[in-house]
Amino acid sequence: MLKKIISFLLISIFTWSFFPQNILAKTIQSTENNSINPYLERVKENITEFSLDNGLKFIVLENHQAPVISFVTYVDVGATNEESGKTGAAHFLEHLAFKGTQEIGTVNYEQEQIIFQKLDQTFSQIKQAQKTNNKAQLSILEKQFQQLNQQAHELVKPNEFGQIVEIQGGVGLNAATSADSTAYFYNFPSNKLELWMYLESQRYLNPVFREFYQEKQVILEERKLRTDNSSTGKMIEAFLGTAFTTHPYKRPVIGYETDIKNLSRQDINDFFHDYYGGNNITITIVGDVNPQQAEMMAKKYFGKFPTSSKNNKVNIVEPQQQQTRSVTIEYPSQPIYLEGYHIPNINHPDYVVYDIMSSILSSGRTSRLYKSLVEEQKIALNASGFNGFPGDKYPNLMLFYGVSAPNRSLEELETALHNEIERLKTELVTEQELERIKTQGKASLLRTLNSNGGMARLLAEYEAKTGSWLNLFTSLDKIAAVTAEDIKRAAKQTFNAENKTIGKLITSNKAG
Repeated sequence: MLKKIISFLLISIFTWSFFPQNILAKTIQSTENNSINPYLERVKENITEFSLDNGLKFIVLENHQAPVISFVTYVDVGATNEESGKTGAAHFLEHLAFKGTQEIGTVNYEQEQIIFQKLDQTFSQIKQAQKTNNKAQLSILEKQFQQLNQQAHELVKPNEFGQIVEIQGGVGLNAATSADSTAYFYNFPSNKLELWMYLESQRYLNPVFREFYQEKQVILEERKLRTDNSSTGKMIEAFLGTAFTTHPYKRPVIGYETDIKNLSRQDINDFFHDYYGGNNITITIVGDVNPQQAEMMAKKYFGKFPTSSKNNKVNIVEPQQQQTRSVTIEYPSQPIYLEGYHIPNINHPDYVVYDIMSSILSSGRTSRLYKSLVEEQKIALNASGFNGFPGDKYPNLMLFYGVSAPNRSLEELETALHNEIERLKTELVTEQELERIKTQGKASLLRTLNSNGGMARLLAEYEAKTGSWLNLFTSLDKIAAVTAEDIKRAAKQTFNAENKTIGKLITSNKAG
């Protein structure tokens, strides 16, 4: 979670201080001998939480230093919830959530619905003609499809939802889909609280999946760029498909190409109605906000949300690995080496130990992997790793990777990386190194207090994944409690041949 905290800081849109910098420095220092210091207690006291009858949870954190509010709608549903053969649905839905409502983004909603039905019928007929290889019928249907798409396009007000947000002073309108969840976020001036309530509730209460087929092409191009034509993307997809045999973590978040092509509007509509209910959603509001006013508006605008018809928990359990697995692909790029080990989920008592372990090996230029493999032995151009891959809601992987230096082999890189991992099993981490990593972890956590957006995302994630946002604040205690013996014990349990998956990308003159 430590590296995840840092990543949240990097993508935060607005940065407003909860405390002056000298106070923040004292806060970091005071955590050495205190579990949760008075400054964190003060932040906790500014948090109000309430739930609606439909299960939708709100967490409101007051920060009146600037007239700005950050909003996060965290849907506890991601790629792991997709049906087999319909991968990419969660990511596809994220794209369509920006296309407007029955009132926003359209010239004539009723006419749109008629054309949508015709488009979907034609799409279904095209798929059938492709199966039977009926080229004459396929040619006619494709022309009809293009004409209908043009008719639908003429009824669209492109990006009207985003334009409303921008005109009213909003910034950072975006979203992110992961294996575990989908989060939607942006920032508004504090006097636009009710406008946000209206816009955000309407795009889920009355969604219109317009420009469906155009967006499908956008997603296919995105997949081509990030996976099919990317050495790292190809390697990661192959690696996950090898490391996991059963659990949905084996599938790419963006989906498989064939599945994306075959997804229908009805598929996305079904996924939406199955999972986008109040009991699967947490909304965080951080900034210059009155909690009582926010609760009153939330009941007005979000009280009509239904509950989800499907449980969002994935019950598929990955079988314990019994032997080393490996996958090798060829691609015209620099050689890459991956090594992964199965570890427990975020709620396991040892998860913070893996966080600390990851930082010891991989956190920056002072980390063991970088200093040994890159600076000293010059075997790798880069070497690092992290836990929580590809998510941490369920048992996941601690992943290490390296890019070999010119004229150095992947075998050399593998041996050097393995030696550093073995050290954690045979040697106790020094108190000096452990305290340095702990201090970095505490500082990273506390610096999230400087970002409304980062804080909003972390509060929502901790609430959804751990059962309570309060666990964000007890993270300091967990970091402080980790010992060198804990690290050695976890390393012995984890870093063994039976639990290992290896991935190698070998340079080739041919793509694919």
